[in-house]
Amino acid sequence: LNGFQTANRTRQAEAQVFAARETLRNIEQTVLLNAATAYMNLLRDAGVLELQRSNLEVLQEQLRQTKARLESGNVTATDVSQAEARLSVGRTQLFAAEAAYATSRAVYRQVIGLDPGKLAPASPVDRFVPHTQPAAITAGIAQNPLVTVAQFNVDVATHQVKVAEGALYPTLSLQGTVQKNYEAAMTSLQTFTAGASAQYSMPLYQGGSEYAAIRQAKETQGQKQLDLSVARDQARVAVAQAWAQLEASKSSIESTRAQVKAAEAALNGVREEARLGQRTTLDVLNAQQELVN
Repeated sequence: LNGFQTANRTRQAEAQVFAARETLRNIEQTVLLNAATAYMNLLRDAGVLELQRSNLEVLQEQLRQTKARLESGNVTATDVSQAEARLSVGRTQLFAAEAAYATSRAVYRQVIGLDPGKLAPASPVDRFVPHTQPAAITAGIAQNPLVTVAQFNVDVATHQVKVAEGALYPTLSLQGTVQKNYEAAMTSLQTFTAGASAQYSMPLYQGGSEYAAIRQAKETQGQKQLDLSVARDQARVAVAQAWAQLEASKSSIESTRAQVKAAEAALNGVREEARLGQRTTLDVLNAQQELVN
């Protein structure tokens, strides 16, 4: 018996193993998040690239129509220059979209390990999310690996305090021996001996180092308790921020869809008015750019 130091060291090692497993789970979550982010970024940049290609085709057609109207005397050379300038801007935007798409492909290859094939649009994540923010915060704190790591670190520190306190307890050790001898003679004589000893030691004065180790272990335990509180607060803030961003994104999607619909109607109206001479070429180009944006 050594003041239960062996048992406490065993429990401390088990808590360290559990903490390491939670650290691994946190790394796994980071890898999965990077994969989802790379997937979504590639879908986004592919959509932007297709949009810029369509925009360039529209601007080229606009320039062709403007030149035809110049020949008929309906517009001036200034309108043609404006169309050419906007076409150059469209080419620049297309080049930027191609560069962003190539970058996203490279990141996808780095994270996933394979070149992207035909990616399907991602489905909403609402089925994975709690229905209310308080429920999301509760689940986030309970399932966050960093919080669990902090909890196991508290257990490690607690067992370390018990190990340090065990140095003040008495120590009892038992030893036993058993021996059996056979004679080589024909008489087959044999002897059997056994012995046992016990040693008991009690610390009297050790210079105060054990008490200092106990105080140090308790201070470390208090630090780990504070780390646990900080981890819980950080998890709570992260969930609240993510919840707010999700709700804001949903509202933004709806408003942007309405904005796109209105911009399409405005562009069609400006084009018709320009055909009748009530709008300028610049008005058409601005409406087209607003729709693209």
